[in-house]
Amino acid sequence: MVILMDRRGPRTAARRGLSLGPAVLAALALLAWGLLAGRADAQTPTTDTSVPGLPGGAGSALRPPPGASGSAFATMPGAGGSAPGANLPGGGILGGRPGPYSPKGIPTNITTPGTGPGPTALQMPVSAPGSQEVTPTSTPFFGTLALPTTEDIGPPDGLTLDQAIDITLKNSLDLKQKFIEIPMARADVLQANLRANPIFYQDGQLLQYGRGEFSRQRPGGPQQFDTNITYPLDISQKRRARTAVATRAQKVLEALYQDAVRQRIDDVYGAFVTALNARQTMIYSQTSVTGLGTLKARTEELYRSKQGTLLELDRVENQFRVAELGLIDAKGNYRKARLELASLMNLTVAQADKLEIRGRIIVQAPPPPAIDELRQLALTERPDIQAFRLGVARAHADVRLAKSNAYSDVYVLWQPYTFQDNTPYGVKSATSWALGVTVPLPLYNRNQGGILRARMNVDQSVIQLNDLERQTTIDVEEAVQEYEVARRLVHELYTQVIPDAREILDRNYKLYKEGGISVIDLINAQLDFNDKVKQYLDTAIRYRRSMLALNTAVGKRIMP
Repeated sequence: MVILMDRRGPRTAARRGLSLGPAVLAALALLAWGLLAGRADAQTPTTDTSVPGLPGGAGSALRPPPGASGSAFATMPGAGGSAPGANLPGGGILGGRPGPYSPKGIPTNITTPGTGPGPTALQMPVSAPGSQEVTPTSTPFFGTLALPTTEDIGPPDGLTLDQAIDITLKNSLDLKQKFIEIPMARADVLQANLRANPIFYQDGQLLQYGRGEFSRQRPGGPQQFDTNITYPLDISQKRRARTAVATRAQKVLEALYQDAVRQRIDDVYGAFVTALNARQTMIYSQTSVTGLGTLKARTEELYRSKQGTLLELDRVENQFRVAELGLIDAKGNYRKARLELASLMNLTVAQADKLEIRGRIIVQAPPPPAIDELRQLALTERPDIQAFRLGVARAHADVRLAKSNAYSDVYVLWQPYTFQDNTPYGVKSATSWALGVTVPLPLYNRNQGGILRARMNVDQSVIQLNDLERQTTIDVEEAVQEYEVARRLVHELYTQVIPDAREILDRNYKLYKEGGISVIDLINAQLDFNDKVKQYLDTAIRYRRSMLALNTAVGKRIMP
């Protein structure tokens, strides 16, 4: 309760030496202590007083500390129209009720919920962890690396690409913590849609000090007691505008989450193909060791029969040891690739060691649609483009909110009960009521900067959208070109280069058996053939990657 007292009261009471009430004495004692104290201890501000944009401030690009408020997404399209605290009502003083006095020092923002920036207002850049491609062994292969008629696709119960994607989307902790942004955005919508609360105000006026202060001999008063209720009217529809901004921000976050899923699937693409490559390299390495072991045994027979030299035997044995080291390296790379894939699926090391994959490097698939159709499909399907389009709509909503916040609320006051105590005058006391309104005159635009900022953010968001659409068409163009080049290289290597190299190796081996060339010449011919086989394997992996990269560029699974 706020009690307003007549200024004459303290002087009269002091002059007459009347006793003051306990509440008044306590108030005066606190006032005197505050004026005489040379030092005061108080609680420091609990709000964020840092400057946005500075290190550690509200708009800092540094990673927020654990548990701090901030978005898990790096960017929030269309969110630049509202600076922290901008376009938000509050800060005025509520007053102007009927009667000789009005309540003092009541801030208007206590009647307006949802005035603080929510989780989508301050976006902290947080880069999503990406997979690192495992580089296969560069150790040269030895022995016969004949291409099998059927590719080893792994055990029947092995992990397929589709299964890896499903497990990753289910278990990924990165996606789980980003998904929480969506219910947080729903909470922002709920907060923005809250209505203002009315204010209850009770006062007493012209209260005398002591007893019998007012009388016919010394008139004053009469004492008056008022009950007031003030309710703010949102004539500029700020609540509706706030809700529209929060709703559009939620849609943007949903699209950003879908784009995070797209990026995570692309990580699985890369890790799975890397594991396929490592497994196939391990198989080729094992074949190399087996073939070179046969050559080593043959060379030992020739040396014991005096048909070969010690130099030739030493050369073959040395190459055999190098091939064994290459197999060890290939096995290590295969385990590393499985660990990387298991990390994306949020599996343990023990589970990764038991993991076996099942899949083909060369996948038969119909050609993709025409380039123009792929461009249009990407502009329609990619969730990052959808997020920026929704961001433009959110930026327009910010403009409407800024315009709404340019006008203050109208405060309607209802005073249902006023009691005037006429007892000191020997007449009957009276009760009455009052009705009033407080209307801030809109002589000045109170949100010019906020409106200008919001409009400029619309232009900025449109430019960002146009740039992303341009880059998307380039991404599709590059993905299609890479697919066409890799497909042609694989076809040429498989149908022409590998058969020719195989024929040359067979002739050299026949010459070696007939004594026409030395074992060193045969090893060199074998190395040349292995290089061609390794080139085919690398190109086949490149071809498989290009198919999956086309899916990522388009934003839809169009290739198997």
